[in-house]
Amino acid sequence: MTAAHAPAGPHAGPARSSLALLAVHGAALTLTGLGLWSTLWHGLTEPRNALAFGVLVAIGELVRRGAALPGEREPAPLGAAGALAYAMLGQSAGRPVEHGVLQTVAVVVAAVLVGAVPHLARGRGPALDHVTRRVLTVAFAAVCFQPLVASGELGKRVGEGPYYALLLLLLLILTALCDAVLAALMLRARTHHPYGPLLRDELRALIGIGSAVCATGAVMALGVAVAGLWALPVFCVPLLLTQLSFRRYAAVRTTYGQTIASLARATEIAGYTRHGHAHRVAELSRAVGRELGLSGAELTVLEYAALMHDIGQLSLVDPVPDGATALLPVAEQRRIALLGGAVVRQTGVPTAVAVVVERQADPYREQPLPARIVRAVNAYDDFAGAGPGSPGGATGPLSALERLRLGTGHDYQPEVVESLARVLSRGGLTPGPAG
Repeated sequence: MTAAHAPAGPHAGPARSSLALLAVHGAALTLTGLGLWSTLWHGLTEPRNALAFGVLVAIGELVRRGAALPGEREPAPLGAAGALAYAMLGQSAGRPVEHGVLQTVAVVVAAVLVGAVPHLARGRGPALDHVTRRVLTVAFAAVCFQPLVASGELGKRVGEGPYYALLLLLLLILTALCDAVLAALMLRARTHHPYGPLLRDELRALIGIGSAVCATGAVMALGVAVAGLWALPVFCVPLLLTQLSFRRYAAVRTTYGQTIASLARATEIAGYTRHGHAHRVAELSRAVGRELGLSGAELTVLEYAALMHDIGQLSLVDPVPDGATALLPVAEQRRIALLGGAVVRQTGVPTAVAVVVERQADPYREQPLPARIVRAVNAYDDFAGAGPGSPGGATGPLSALERLRLGTGHDYQPEVVESLARVLSRGGLTPGPAG
């Protein structure tokens, strides 16, 4: 599908985000260059430690998932835990280590690249943002910890008791927060969605496998400090099993989403709606939801409801022209919405999805926010793709937005309509041809 651009003025926010993204990538590239140059120039300090942790990180990248789950942002948890453990390593079998910050970065980058080779051969290599985050978060942890080891202040002020473990845990939490801030910043630069909801999603992800990554990193560093490198395979097994469980969960979620998408296409196959209508409404609804601050599970409910919002039309004897329910009388819109909600309740999706479908034709002041979004976006696609024979005649994207604005007194929430206009100005989806 091509992009439809509505006229818009300059966007200072997106421009600043793009500059910030360039700065983040530049910082990671600089650190990588310094780390590799320093390691090659001075040689590898404690090569056994470097090799062991490098192999662990490479294995973690090798078995990483192709894509993160909704609400979970770390595709290679084992690699992340190994990298953090190497950055926070103070001793190995009771002997102080001396690898420092720059060698930490060099070893982690080399291991990530080695582990990515099979993925690159299949055309599914790690994203640049993923590598950048790995470099910067590991560098942050190493900068916070390694100077304390090199100066001897760690042993003098903290010792080797419970305060040492507490310090590791605290630094790992700070590192995880740093990673969440970076991830939200880079996603903001690429999508131009509001930063707050993106950061909230990243922080929520820390409660899941992110906390397991931090705990495993701390345990690995402590285990190697006492027992040596033999502790690594022992302590990485639980996280590896967790990663495999998440992979199965990802497969179930993918199948679930595909089932909903297939059910949503039933109205197109039966000739009740235009080709791609449900997909366009779902994509635009999700973007508008992001713009209005929805995140996580709220966006999932919104997307599922948008995909299935027209399923009530399957109960009609005569199809609506072009499937454009927004052009029908309000009473008929509500009847179709209630029929659709009854169908959705039989599919096993969350009840919140059925509620959105049922209430999409209500006056906007009586609707939950997801229903307001679905109603406005559905009307936009109906209006913009209406054919000459439809009530109101043919129109287009700009005329469709104008019709939405004229209906903000009762039918469409003004904030939703303006958010939709901003999404379209950045390059929304083009309405499909009239059927």
